[in-house]
Amino acid sequence: MIEIDYFEEVDRAIIRALVHEVSAQTVAQADVLSWVRQRRQSHWYGAYRDLYEAIGFAAEFQQAMAQVALGMTSLAEGVQRYAKSWFRIDQLYRKFIWHMQKSGQATLMRELSEQVENHYVNGYLLRLNEAWQAHVDGAESWSAAPISGQRGFYREHVGEFRRRDQKICVIISDALRYEIAEELLGRIRSLDRYEAAIEPVFGSLPSYTQLGMASLLPNGNLQIADNDTATVLVDGQSSQGLENRKKILAKGRSGDRTTALKAEELMGLDKDQARALVRDHDVIYVYHNLIDAIGDKQVSEERVFEAAEDTIEEIVRLVKKLNGANAANMIVTADHGFIYQHRPIEESDFSSAQVEGDTILYRDRRFILGHGLKANHGLRRFTPAQANLQGSVEVLIPKSINRLRRQGSGSRFVHGGATLQEVVVPVVKINKKRQSDTSAVEVEIIGSSNQMITSSQISVRFYQATAVTEKTQSRQLRAGIYAQSGELISDCHELVFDFRSDNPREREIPVRFLLSRQADAFNDQEVILKLEERHGETSHFREYRTARYRLKRSFSNDFDF
Repeated sequence: MIEIDYFEEVDRAIIRALVHEVSAQTVAQADVLSWVRQRRQSHWYGAYRDLYEAIGFAAEFQQAMAQVALGMTSLAEGVQRYAKSWFRIDQLYRKFIWHMQKSGQATLMRELSEQVENHYVNGYLLRLNEAWQAHVDGAESWSAAPISGQRGFYREHVGEFRRRDQKICVIISDALRYEIAEELLGRIRSLDRYEAAIEPVFGSLPSYTQLGMASLLPNGNLQIADNDTATVLVDGQSSQGLENRKKILAKGRSGDRTTALKAEELMGLDKDQARALVRDHDVIYVYHNLIDAIGDKQVSEERVFEAAEDTIEEIVRLVKKLNGANAANMIVTADHGFIYQHRPIEESDFSSAQVEGDTILYRDRRFILGHGLKANHGLRRFTPAQANLQGSVEVLIPKSINRLRRQGSGSRFVHGGATLQEVVVPVVKINKKRQSDTSAVEVEIIGSSNQMITSSQISVRFYQATAVTEKTQSRQLRAGIYAQSGELISDCHELVFDFRSDNPREREIPVRFLLSRQADAFNDQEVILKLEERHGETSHFREYRTARYRLKRSFSNDFDF
């Protein structure tokens, strides 16, 4: 049925079959992705886009799970392997859940959703972080050398530009975990004249906002305040709130003109104001908060992946805004990551360990602050020195992905602990070049040997000459058969050529054109198959490729109508 799209029920039947077969793992991933790609040409695809996307991501997720090996020999190797390949499983899980939610078809997707969820939590998230925990338990201090620590961010990353007397804009997005930043990286690279690269830094522990944000500022001494606020002091100064962060930023490098502002403030500036901001400052920190704002509330935590999608869009807009104001160098980073399980948390995911200590100052789902804290089988204790902090406040972290019970807070979206998803923090460096460096893929019409149309339909194959990369972009074309006079005499197809495969066979699209009644008037004449491309953002199309055919149909008919 894959080539048929006359009735909407065909799409429904294909989706039901795909959900069942992908759940049962009785079809190959390459086949699923090929079928989903072919269905894009379906008349009804728009109505079922999210279901097809979810199925495609589920198939990719299964393939990644089948190939993954989750061992490591050190904290550093764990971080390196997470940043190189393991993050992709978190990314595929997120994309699957997001498209499944968008489709609104929870009942239809239940079988596949349960299968993906079970594999993600039990086969990946738990197994990976149990293996990682062994190295966390064995670590004398919180360090993964040669991976640089988050506390050195200002000195190493901001300093790299200031030592060359280059201006630098830093966008800090709360809870932008590594896998989301990696997707952002692809988006930035696909923009004309933008270069970008990503690397991991080792996040501070506990992985919560106050400490992560303080670690990104210039700092000598970092300490958690000895009270119930969990506020972090940078060289004795509170780092909570924008005004305090501005003061700390000003102490970074002698003579530097620095400022900090919220993303909403930046987006609200007109062109002249934005240019003045960049002109008058050497270091600008922009604070963006969407993922954490949505995820940290019990009522909205299940919308955290929607917030991730919106965050990517908003950061792209921030980057363009800064570049339009003459900022050439930008860094995007985060205070911490997070772990998220879409299904309500099971009893076994809560730590049964008893929290004991002389003084409990602050309690969260993933960390405890206090004095005289006691480690046990379910909790790892860090002294301030082991966590590279000053002061006297100790830290308890639940092991692996376990949560501590806490009234009134969400339990599916959490951070503060020591899992790879929480502590592998992205640093994305972005630079704008002067020369254009993007192009679109070329598309060819693979002609039939006789170039003759003898029936009411014709199948044509289109071939994308090269694979899509970040700098070789996709092309969207409209295809139809026209009379010499310009009249459309077939159905019309919107075709997207965005294949990333290196295998030429996987970059072909077969399309069946059905001739209309109007075609009868042009029998025995030359007709033209046209590929047309939209002219910019307008409603006008320009010719991209053509192929000529002879229309030679016989009209003999045994029917009386």
